[in-house]
Amino acid sequence: MSVIQLASPGEVDWIKRFDPQKRLLTGRAYESAKRAMDLALVVLSSPVWSLLLGTIAISIWLSAPGKPVLFYHLRTGKHGKRFYMYKFRTMVPNAEELKPKYAHLNELKWPDFKITNDPRVTPIGRLLRKTSMDELPQLINVLRGDMSLVGPRPTSYSSKNYKLWQTGRFDVVPGMTGLWQILGRGSVDIDTKSRLDIAYIERASLWLDINILFRTIPVVLQRRGVH
Repeated sequence: MSVIQLASPGEVDWIKRFDPQKRLLTGRAYESAKRAMDLALVVLSSPVWSLLLGTIAISIWLSAPGKPVLFYHLRTGKHGKRFYMYKFRTMVPNAEELKPKYAHLNELKWPDFKITNDPRVTPIGRLLRKTSMDELPQLINVLRGDMSLVGPRPTSYSSKNYKLWQTGRFDVVPGMTGLWQILGRGSVDIDTKSRLDIAYIERASLWLDINILFRTIPVVLQRRGVH
């Protein structure tokens, strides 16, 4: 399946405008500029997102005193390096242990795991997921350098679970949002995600990153692909 087959022409035509041959910055120059942009955007917006982080953390703690507020999960980043990605806890504390119990409800091809109306999700967790607020702690990952604002979404399984052609997604730092978040989000399988990630990497530029960031906003507000 090609990128063009994933959505209506109006949704994907803009991607064709990003000619890999016309990029001003490539290689290390692009990576340095991208890192500087990430840090600038995250630091400048910190008064807003730090307040949100605190408010949400208190709400989760009040709903289940004594239980963890954050969820730490191993993800695969650049060059296949594993790191802990932060999220607000939206599921019951033993959610990972319950995966085998609900494996028959999995709607995606393993090792992807997605269940509509997942019974493991808590009431407050459902609200956080619908608004994508559960992803906010990943701004800490961006500050640490584990992630970028834009890039391939890091998966929970290791690089060994990927086919050889899919491993190109590990050439760059993973991101909080990317092409498959704005075109397919949670409704696409691993092959489609990988094709979109590779399409992004082939065209990666600061202007493309900015476009993806702006296009993520209506996707989040419209709750497309959210479960």
